[in-house]
Amino acid sequence: MSARPIGSATIAFGLVSVPIKLYAAGESTAAVSFNWLHKKCGSRLKQQYVCAQDGEKVEKDDMVKGYEFAKGQYVLFSPEELKVMEEKSTGAIDIGEFVPAEQVDRLYLEKAYFLGPDKGGERAYRLLAAALKETRRAAIGQYAARGKQYLVMVRPMADGLVMEQLHYADEIRSIKDVEIPEGEVKKGELQLAVQLIEQGASEAFRPQAYEDNVKKRMLESIQQKVEGHEITAEPAAAPETQIIDLMEALKASLAKGGQGGAEGEGASQSDERKPARRAPRLKLERADEAPRRKRKVSSG
Repeated sequence: MSARPIGSATIAFGLVSVPIKLYAAGESTAAVSFNWLHKKCGSRLKQQYVCAQDGEKVEKDDMVKGYEFAKGQYVLFSPEELKVMEEKSTGAIDIGEFVPAEQVDRLYLEKAYFLGPDKGGERAYRLLAAALKETRRAAIGQYAARGKQYLVMVRPMADGLVMEQLHYADEIRSIKDVEIPEGEVKKGELQLAVQLIEQGASEAFRPQAYEDNVKKRMLESIQQKVEGHEITAEPAAAPETQIIDLMEALKASLAKGGQGGAEGEGASQSDERKPARRAPRLKLERADEAPRRKRKVSSG
């Protein structure tokens, strides 16, 4: 089934305009979510706002937005005033410069959208994608939508284009803010650590090799619950012996990988990653084997 566009815009660089359509690059409905219900009757609960000062329930018509400019002090804004401050959506992705894509640190990436050509923009779309691929550069610009102005990067992917929403510079913290004590790396430990990395190395990132086992287990448990089973946790497995010495931990890790001994002889690269250890499975009991209170099922 073909993807449905979630919006349209125009990429503008120089005197060239490329009408495009935006498509979601990820699936936002993939997560498993739960709803709050009334324990007494199983009915869905509604969210309410309560005044922190007098405890009175506040309806939407009596609510107003405010900005805290000092501790406990707010300046209020009407809907009309907020509207004036919003960025007017022009539908244009204004390109300001072209940079090597690898120069954009991953810290700046927030979300991505696929871009497809809109009616009349097929030739210009293909031209921009080919030119970016030829020069190995990405387009940096700004895009106004939903009352905000976003920093974006447009880069080629396969025969098409991807637009990645970026954080602004003042939204990114520095690694210098993290306290990292000074110290030296021992040569022997470094050699073993490098060998351990090479032992589990792959030549390419293969996201399809990984599965969200927690989500899978949750969906299985939900289905079992609907069918009348009671869910209880199995006893936790005994923790493995903890190795405190760093060198011994590295040697044990290499030995466990089966690619060499303590000195790492015969270590080789592997194109296959070992799957992450799965969390303990849940034990299921029939409803008639474990007493439980009947509860109304809500589809949420």
